[in-house]
Amino acid sequence: MDIHVSLVGRANLRAEIYRQLRQAILDGRLRSGEALPPTRELAERLAVARATVVVAYDRLAREGFVTSRVGAGTFVTAFATPLPRRKSRRGALAAREIWSPVRLPRAFARKATYEFRAGLPDASLFPHVAWQRLMARELRAQAGASGVYGHPAGHAALREAVAHRVGLARAVHCAPDDVTITNGTQQAVDVIARALIGPGDVVAVEDPGYPPIRLLLRSLGARVMSIPVDAEGLVVRALPPRTRLVLVTPSHQFPLGVTMSLGRRLELLQWAESQRAAIVEDDYDSEFRFGGRPIEPLHTLDTAGRVIYVGSFSKTMLPTLRLGFVVAPAAIRDAVQRAKYLADWHSSLAAQAALARFIEDGGFARHIRKMEGVYEARHELVVRTLATDFARHLETVPSAVGLHVAALAPRASVATIDRVVRRASARGVEVLPLSMFSLRRPLAGLVIGYGAIATGQIPEGLRRLRACFGSR
Repeated sequence: MDIHVSLVGRANLRAEIYRQLRQAILDGRLRSGEALPPTRELAERLAVARATVVVAYDRLAREGFVTSRVGAGTFVTAFATPLPRRKSRRGALAAREIWSPVRLPRAFARKATYEFRAGLPDASLFPHVAWQRLMARELRAQAGASGVYGHPAGHAALREAVAHRVGLARAVHCAPDDVTITNGTQQAVDVIARALIGPGDVVAVEDPGYPPIRLLLRSLGARVMSIPVDAEGLVVRALPPRTRLVLVTPSHQFPLGVTMSLGRRLELLQWAESQRAAIVEDDYDSEFRFGGRPIEPLHTLDTAGRVIYVGSFSKTMLPTLRLGFVVAPAAIRDAVQRAKYLADWHSSLAAQAALARFIEDGGFARHIRKMEGVYEARHELVVRTLATDFARHLETVPSAVGLHVAALAPRASVATIDRVVRRASARGVEVLPLSMFSLRRPLAGLVIGYGAIATGQIPEGLRRLRACFGSR
């Protein structure tokens, strides 16, 4: 066991070794039953006589902190327990005020009996065995490699696989060089913002929308403006002048679920050209479509190179994978890659290589086809039940894409829906209030995810949720 002992500037070496080992035991850094370093080894490391260490160990033994066993070594006494540490002073440092409203996520620390929270895929149906084989293969390959850092833009095979995949599945025309692999969507937005905006620049986001993105942009010094969403998507006429960047989810607006109309898409592209602004298109879960014609991404309609396409594998595979990507126009491609380099150099190479092979071998496409059928059945069940059992309380926003539906509560207040959510949680049902995604005008309603809940659990989960609204 390595334990740090500092003798720099100390006069009584025996007393210092004793005192610092004793404090490590009291603090719990040396835990009950753990072995102390052999006296000869510690003496050599500290450049002192072995007798100096022996005296310190003997004193610890006499006071009951350690026990020596012949031929085995010296161990922390089993009944020695750490004392509560005194609270340290706050210190002279002060964090920027921008971090005060940021709350670390804790909701997913507990497992829900009936999981209706949005943004979660079904991890139980993921091909874990196949993925483990791929990861093991790549880890073995890396064990024999040189062990150097990779390119910030990502693993070459994965960039090529992503470019091929989005070209076929979403008609996003790009070359592998246009792709930068990131740690999910949030880092994708982070590196884009670092490449394009400076302190005081105006950035527009959808309202309602995804709260962490707003906070991320503010932390970079941007002036974040919330723009309303209607039945056709982002209200373009509400965009303020001199907006530098607009973030949208046109294929499946988060969280309302509406799809941006073609007219509104063309209007947004024309506005961006007139304002010389950039658009970030977050296509987070459009792989799952349950009817209707596929909607062309903004990126496909863009002829001026103003749309930056962002995707993620968190919904299609696993959130814990933490892999996403940016398809950037050539004009800012190098800046995005440099921002990624300064952020964390590159994402996990083993996971990237495994994902590249998973896509190339057809495993990803097979998984998407399987899950699309599963999610479509759950989507239909949830929508049908909301239309019948919740008709007096909720109005479902039409949607045929993704892993959640939104339902407005036109006859209830935000406070009433918050009470419903708390009652549901007490009954083992976890669901999100729509108001938590709103900035200016909180909406009363629910966001109901069906990705992580088994199909057979949905009826009982919704029955319990319905009971939380009270009498019919």
